[in-house]
Amino acid sequence: MAKKIVFGSGTLWGQSSAANSTPTKFGALQGVSIDIGFGTKELYGQQNFPITVARGTGKITCKASNATFQARAFNDLFFNGTLSTGKVVTALDEAGTVPTTPYTITVSNAATFKSDLGVIDKTTGNIMQRVASAPATGQYSVNEATGVYTFAAADTTKPVLISYQYTVAANGSTIIIAQSLLGAATTFRTVLSTSYAGQQIDLQLNACVASKLSFATKTEDFSMPDFEFSCFADASGEVGRWWFPDADAG
Repeated sequence: MAKKIVFGSGTLWGQSSAANSTPTKFGALQGVSIDIGFGTKELYGQQNFPITVARGTGKITCKASNATFQARAFNDLFFNGTLSTGKVVTALDEAGTVPTTPYTITVSNAATFKSDLGVIDKTTGNIMQRVASAPATGQYSVNEATGVYTFAAADTTKPVLISYQYTVAANGSTIIIAQSLLGAATTFRTVLSTSYAGQQIDLQLNACVASKLSFATKTEDFSMPDFEFSCFADASGEVGRWWFPDADAG
């Protein structure tokens, strides 16, 4: 008899119900939980325990934890937004020294500069104040069209740390998260494949809608997005199928 045992996180795929959609595999899957539950209604007479129990409405809720951030999976299965090529990158604490006249620093990615994220006085650790023009000591101004930072003459030779955003058009992905009408949601199917000792148990859920996407950052740990969704019957009235390695039906 085949062993009906599951070990490990398994492998999970999601695929939007849109025509010709690309199946997406959840990378570095940490675990999946499937909760299938029904409400019940008890009929009581004059005794302590019910005469009978009827099953009411059912619900299937799922949660998947994985350790990769995938633009296509997030967009196709959750946001249903616009996915395009290109990205915005953060330059964190780029080091520079205020030069003698004209007291300006052009950052490394000035050609595709997008927005300022602040300047820190490296010596004191103080946040410098941004002003529109003519900065005094401890202040700076920035031209966001050119990526040029201007400092006070009194701050000549001062080491600074500059943070900013810049664009990269040739690679990466961008999801535009837009407003939408209530009730609108992308529908997808999921396939969970698990195995142990050469035997597989697979579960397919035909129609799912995501309810929550969450992640946290932590010192000395990996971020692991949690993806939660609920399942319902598809147009044919089928919720899903569960495949086992042995022929119990006989």
